[in-house]
Amino acid sequence: MDRLDALRALMMVVEEGSLAAAARRVGRSPAAMTRMLAALESEAGARLFERTTRRLRLTEAGSQYVRAARRVLEQADALAGLVRPDDQPAGVLTLTAPRAAGGDILRPILHAFLKEHPRIQARLLLLDRVTNLVEEGFDLALRFAHLPDSSLVAVRLGSVRRVVCAAPAYLAKHRPIRKPADLAAQDVIGLAETRAETVWSFAGGRRVRVAPRLSINSIAGARASAIEGCGVARLLSYQIADDVRAGRLVVLLAAFEPPPLPAHLVVPKDRLVLPKTRALMDFATARLKAALAARELPAR
Repeated sequence: MDRLDALRALMMVVEEGSLAAAARRVGRSPAAMTRMLAALESEAGARLFERTTRRLRLTEAGSQYVRAARRVLEQADALAGLVRPDDQPAGVLTLTAPRAAGGDILRPILHAFLKEHPRIQARLLLLDRVTNLVEEGFDLALRFAHLPDSSLVAVRLGSVRRVVCAAPAYLAKHRPIRKPADLAAQDVIGLAETRAETVWSFAGGRRVRVAPRLSINSIAGARASAIEGCGVARLLSYQIADDVRAGRLVVLLAAFEPPPLPAHLVVPKDRLVLPKTRALMDFATARLKAALAARELPAR
């Protein structure tokens, strides 16, 4: 058994939550994946997974084993990434970003980076949740949030606004929206997955409870519904900049917007020593700043 291959297979199973899905990702048969995991469990002397009808869940011993395995793989990647001055960075980069920004902004930049660095492979996971970069094994992340003090290094890229918007056709048929309290009489498009109500914050600590007529767990879906005149949505400025310029959406309540959210490229400190990580940071930082600047809305 190739130990590193088995550990990488283990990580894929953890990420996918099932043997079948992990096997498809790595191009192996489920039987081969099962044998590798069985071999790891035999060496560890403990069960790494609790098996249910639908998913695999890490045992306590499995969680400890996975943390140790990540460190082993990181060290292996670090050794693979050590290069001579006349050589090129190499290895696998694992990145994460929100779905909208990752797909529209980071992905094209990553394509260009890979063309210039043929010895680097990349895995981009688009996730609308805050990830633990160290625990989950990410090299870099694109984030739109105020960052707490941590072991992460953050490069500031700009900022984005939280914008209330609606289509001209919707506004022509409904009451004017001049202050946040006016949202109570509007058809609201929410991003909450399960809650019937949600709260929107505005400048000065003002909070307004809204009851969405439509709740959808997709930013693209909420944007499309707003453009189609289904209601009032609140999205980030970069997500609707083109629509505002084209007249498909109108920005509302700009004077009441909360402070902008900072945009950062974030990397764990121990990943900065890897040539592949530094190469991407050097390549992507200025391009990400320019891409976000191009999607800024007109001044409020």
